[in-house]
Amino acid sequence: MSDPVYKLFEAVGTSEKSIEDAVQNALARAAKTVRNMYWFEVTETRGNIENGKVKRWQVTLKIGFSLEE
Repeated sequence: MSDPVYKLFEAVGTSEKSIEDAVQNALARAAKTVRNMYWFEVTETRGNIENGKVKRWQVTLKIGFSLEE
């Protein structure tokens, strides 16, 4: 068996609840079409403001998955 090779892609998750929920939303959606996901890195965190309060969180993730043999 050879050492694994990984590929990266970016996804942006959103949530009105929290940063963690935005991450979970991005991973859950990506898992519908991408197999073998192993890790992620949050590269950006943003939010929308409405009436002086956080309306929606937005996080950009780099997600790594292994290429199949």
